[in-house]
Amino acid sequence: MNKYKDYSPSEDLLKDRVILVTGAGQGLGRTAAIAYAKHGATVILHGRKVEKLERVYDEIEMLGKAQPLIYPLDLEKATENDFMLLAQAIAEQLERLDGILHNAAFLYGPSPMENQPMEQWQTLLKVNLIAPFALTKACLPLLKASPDASVVMTASTQGHNPTAYWGGFSVAKAGVEALVKLQADEWNARPNLRINALIPGVVNTPQRAKTHPGETKTTLTQPEALMSHYLFLMGPDSKAVNGEIILCQT
Repeated sequence: MNKYKDYSPSEDLLKDRVILVTGAGQGLGRTAAIAYAKHGATVILHGRKVEKLERVYDEIEMLGKAQPLIYPLDLEKATENDFMLLAQAIAEQLERLDGILHNAAFLYGPSPMENQPMEQWQTLLKVNLIAPFALTKACLPLLKASPDASVVMTASTQGHNPTAYWGGFSVAKAGVEALVKLQADEWNARPNLRINALIPGVVNTPQRAKTHPGETKTTLTQPEALMSHYLFLMGPDSKAVNGEIILCQT
């Protein structure tokens, strides 16, 4: 159910909050980072390519909003220590963390599973499932210290209802839903912590263009149209929502 489509956030919804957005250099991550900044948050921009993050940084600065931070990191190559260093940098520079949007993702083009080498599956599981788990774990002391912390995972229709040829990506994204359910159950006793997942659906993003190059982009949903969901789950109005898998489009 598209339950938060008509949510109307206040201008200062995220005032004084610090939010980490992975995959912030393009697509939904870029759009969400800007939306969070517009609503008062100090945003930490994560991605692989510094030049893309710098463009988003400049966009936020031009809006006159809180100065963002840039933290480049390749999730495929990152170790547990790398995630700990990221969390340490946030603690030293900002002294708090109130939310994480796990938006970074990686996928190959669809193909039969018999043609998918083990190395592809390792990459897909590392970037799409293991990295979000490890990053959340590394940041957990900061999240626990926040009076109201929200973790938002990006799930996928291919993980929610798997179909042929999506192989390791579907398995990784199905794992994201299981991760959300497990972590939410563990956090039930902590009213200041919550975790939920969003399934964006068919959206005009670079990732979509990679797997469906023949589509007419003007017919696709634009990232901005989904921001009511992203703002609701990251802000205080969703404090009682925990462990939900939410479809942005129906």
